[in-house]
Amino acid sequence: MKYTEEALVEAVEVLGWDVRNDDIHVEIGGTAVSGIHQPEGYNEKWSSPFGHRKYNKDAFIVIKNLSRTPFAPSVNDDPERTAHHGRLENSDQLSDSKEPTEQRSESA
Repeated sequence: MKYTEEALVEAVEVLGWDVRNDDIHVEIGGTAVSGIHQPEGYNEKWSSPFGHRKYNKDAFIVIKNLSRTPFAPSVNDDPERTAHHGRLENSDQLSDSKEPTEQRSESA
C-alpha cells in the first residue's frame, strides 16, 4: 500500500491501536553505529568516528506500540520438564570429537 495519511490511519484502525492512550514510538531501522574508537589523524574517508550513525540505503521506519508488547517471561509449568541443554550434558550423545560426552569430561 502506498503511503498516505489515510493509509496510516487505516492500518492503526485495523490493528486496534488507541493512538491517544497507547505508548507508540517511531524508530528508524536499518542503521549502523560505529563502535570503534579511532586514533588521532585517522582517514575519515575509510572509517567513521566512534558513535557515528550511518543510515543504510534500505533503512526503514518502525512504528512500535509498546503498550501491547508482552513482557511476561515464559514459565515452566511442568517441573519434570528440563531444558534441552540440561539433558545433553548427561547423555551418551557424540560430540564433535566423536566421543561420548561423559568420556570426554572424565579425560579432561
